[in-house]
Amino acid sequence: MTLTVALAGDTMLGRGVAEELRRSPTPGTLFSPEVRQALASADLVVLNLECCVSGRGERWPDPDKPFFFRAPPSAAAVLAELGVDCVTLANNHALDYGFEALVDSCDLLEQAGVRAVGAGRDVSAARDFAVLEACGVRLAVVGVTDHPREYAAGAGRPGVAWADLWTGVPDWLTVLVARAAREADAVLVTPHWGPNMTPGPPSHVRAAAPRLLAAGATLVAGHSAHVFHGVAGRVLYDLGDFIDDYAVDPVLRNDLGLLFLVTLDRLDGPDGADLAPVRLEALPLALEFCRTRVARGEEWEWIRERFATACAEFGTEVGERDGRLTVDWS
Repeated sequence: MTLTVALAGDTMLGRGVAEELRRSPTPGTLFSPEVRQALASADLVVLNLECCVSGRGERWPDPDKPFFFRAPPSAAAVLAELGVDCVTLANNHALDYGFEALVDSCDLLEQAGVRAVGAGRDVSAARDFAVLEACGVRLAVVGVTDHPREYAAGAGRPGVAWADLWTGVPDWLTVLVARAAREADAVLVTPHWGPNMTPGPPSHVRAAAPRLLAAGATLVAGHSAHVFHGVAGRVLYDLGDFIDDYAVDPVLRNDLGLLFLVTLDRLDGPDGADLAPVRLEALPLALEFCRTRVARGEEWEWIRERFATACAEFGTEVGERDGRLTVDWS
């Protein structure tokens, strides 16, 4: 039995997007019908929520931090209506408005029926994984971030699942992924890693990915750069942005992105039927101010060229089918 998972990158629902949500708290405010239809076609939807969700809190006291993102409480219900099954909060904006706002985020998402990983009331909750079920398949989702250290959860301290991936993959993370692999049919590890606005994955990210696969990850899908990177085997190095109100880099074009749909199927292996990714389809996106639609014309061509080039660096061939870019793992 097959399972298709939609993977969206950095989803920022604060600032200008928050204002749009306050005026009209519906998925149609943020995403075009074609994008919503693509999400609905998947069995599960997972994304990186690049903000807290709360009506409370004060800005994190860091004079060098330039951006603070907070979505209104209604955002949790909007995500649920959009069909989102799970978000990772393991990123550098989960604590932008302090501990109260992070706890609110977890509570509001839970009330809306959206699972959250990568952050929690203490280090144990932050490092826990979620198990999603669809089509008779159990998918474990692990969220982790390599920045900032100041946001790390502790004993009795809310925060994120922080791992110093710059110096290697810590034992607690490989043990966690291995446990998730024992308790589920497949494991998605979704790390928030590396700096912003890089054309490709930095060296520490490239080093960490195979360690996560060796620990038991079925698929690794990262984010943080705000632009999509290439695919190397079962690693999607960066999913890019999904929605925001950001300024646009004229070279890296963070206003042009991809929604990834990965299909997993059971393959005959030495230990029986193993669940593995067999096909990737990527829907080209255009990110307008606080709204995302399907890319057209020259936008689509730019995305195709950049994605093909980024994948070629890893020996991955990119095809095309029905307006989508494809990678065939089978």
